[in-house]
Amino acid sequence: MKTSLALALASTAAVAVPGLAHAAGFYLQEQSVRGVGRAFSGEAASRGVDAVWWNPAAITRSGREAYLGAHGIFVDAEVEDTGSTITYPGGVTLPSGGEPRGFNPIKDGVAPNFAVATPVGDRFALGLSVAAPFNFETDYRRQSWARYDALTSRLTIADLQLTGAMRVTDWLDVGVGASAQYADAKLSTAYPNLAPGAPDGVSQLGGDGWDWGWTAGAQAHLGRLTVGASYRSKVEHKLDGRVFVGGLAGPIAAANLDAPGSASFSTPWIATVGARFAVTDRLTLNAQMQRFGWSEFDEIDVDPPAGPQVLPQNYENTTSGAVGLDYAVNDRLTLRTGVQYDPTPTPDGERTARVPDGDRWLFGVGATAALTDRVQLDAGFAYIAFEESEVNHDTTFYAGTPAATTTRLRGTVNGDGYVMSLGLRTRF
Repeated sequence: MKTSLALALASTAAVAVPGLAHAAGFYLQEQSVRGVGRAFSGEAASRGVDAVWWNPAAITRSGREAYLGAHGIFVDAEVEDTGSTITYPGGVTLPSGGEPRGFNPIKDGVAPNFAVATPVGDRFALGLSVAAPFNFETDYRRQSWARYDALTSRLTIADLQLTGAMRVTDWLDVGVGASAQYADAKLSTAYPNLAPGAPDGVSQLGGDGWDWGWTAGAQAHLGRLTVGASYRSKVEHKLDGRVFVGGLAGPIAAANLDAPGSASFSTPWIATVGARFAVTDRLTLNAQMQRFGWSEFDEIDVDPPAGPQVLPQNYENTTSGAVGLDYAVNDRLTLRTGVQYDPTPTPDGERTARVPDGDRWLFGVGATAALTDRVQLDAGFAYIAFEESEVNHDTTFYAGTPAATTTRLRGTVNGDGYVMSLGLRTRF
């Protein structure tokens, strides 16, 4: 059926927003170990190759430098059914059933990043970086109360950025970058059969594709104060792959299929303003605000063989804020800490089990130790406290046919997360 294929393909983009991410929505902000330690409170104004994700101008004065970081991400979450139902053809409404609680559907993982930069003459610099800005995996059991919204969701996006920067004056630096993003997604969702108690069917989808974006930024070095601002464009992704629907019986057996399909969605644009102020030679205060253009994720355009469809998402723009500090204990050791508040872009009345996102606070601590005159070791730890969120999502399967079946998911989500980061930076 046309609607079955559309729903399965729509989940391609929905996999980009699973569960309790480590920034609101589906953005993974762990792109710098030093950033983790100060809760991402000064990255747009930071100098060094590991800050190139936030501001391409950051490499102008960093010299010849390379960075490699890895972030272990661990989430402890619980999702609980609070009265989900399913309405079959004829108007019979029953509890949707399944396990009423799910534990740790968000999988632990490691997010890597790498960057290298070199000066070109006295005024220019070139850089190359690899990041994983959207990279998650969630997994609900086949018996879960959330099965009609999500079973398995996996999204991997790798961002390859080429950066050029210039020292315009003694105090002003500018930079631009071009990004190639490779996205790969796989997911599965349960489909209800028409007889209460009958085994569920399933849809499975995989797709991938390359798409493009850009970034630009500037830094002003004003004595003890450095101010940075940057803009990162949205990326319009189109994933091409195959969709499989199986296990449907009786009047809806015709919806079983194995066919090519595609889905399109956009990541948000990000505008960042940050500042670092050296109060003394040892103490530096940091602050940063980011505006996320989540309204770009307003819909998912689906292109199945049966014809195009548009599925609204209605994400809302958000603003995050962070403050922190760095303290140089001596020439070999620097300590840092910070706190960040990051609200969710998901609308309260339309939150799905695949996207049980909530507002969050992040508290970070970290350190940098100079191992040699050229090599530094960075370490960071962050605790993320998620506010309780509510799942409130209705889905009509086989809409527009006599087999129309509606599920109404109602639940709560609680959780917290931990990030442990290590990185090496070297001058060469």
